[in-house]
Amino acid sequence: MAVAVQTVERAESVLRLRGIGRRFGGLRAVDGVDLEVRAGDRRAILGPNGAGKTTLFNVIAGEFPPTEGTIELFGADVTRDPARHRAKLGLARTYQQSRVFVGLSVEDNIYLAALGVRRGHVFPFRSAKRDAPLRTQAREAANDVGLRHRLGSLVSELSHGERRQLAIGMARAMEPKLMMLDEPAAGLSPAERQTLTQLLLALPSDVTLLLIEHDMDVALRVAQWVTMMHEGRIIAEGTPAEIRANELVHALYLGSRYTDE
Repeated sequence: MAVAVQTVERAESVLRLRGIGRRFGGLRAVDGVDLEVRAGDRRAILGPNGAGKTTLFNVIAGEFPPTEGTIELFGADVTRDPARHRAKLGLARTYQQSRVFVGLSVEDNIYLAALGVRRGHVFPFRSAKRDAPLRTQAREAANDVGLRHRLGSLVSELSHGERRQLAIGMARAMEPKLMMLDEPAAGLSPAERQTLTQLLLALPSDVTLLLIEHDMDVALRVAQWVTMMHEGRIIAEGTPAEIRANELVHALYLGSRYTDE
């Protein structure tokens, strides 16, 4: 009698790095990184200052090219493609310092983010036909990140935590398939970090998340998989529980606070 074997299909690859390196003169900031992120993953890239995390993010996003290695995004080789092309493919990112227009409203900032990824640049004239759906999208994104009540507020009036929420709302408005967040919890109060954590946990399952974060409480709660970097290299990968139990990670970064009891 034949026995039926059930196979589990792995999610498709969203991002694949092979041998990625980046040098600045004699400094090797990223050194031979291999990494694969699959659709729907929630992955944190962690490590001490100087580990190469943000440099790796910048290479992935197209801020500057790798010195060596290849980058595949949604199955396409984008190693030498500019950032705007990667954004059109479905990549959105935030930065350590929020890049927002402080003299514009929350709604206008999110609207411009949604407009920019579609057109590649901002048009100086208004179009009711174009504006209506994008304005609706902007309001929905603001609601998703808890800023519905701040739609008309100028960004200059927002708290630091609200500006972080706005940056994520702008990324959401681009309807990305891959969101890359660079230290979203930096400078937040405990209450704001809790809000941020809930926001990230509520992201739709079809949005893949790649996260750099120094706040381990946020990172290890949100992430399903963790990649640890040190001196430009990946030194460990695993689930949050495996990372907590990794002796090398403890020695370099975590400390006794995160040891399982």
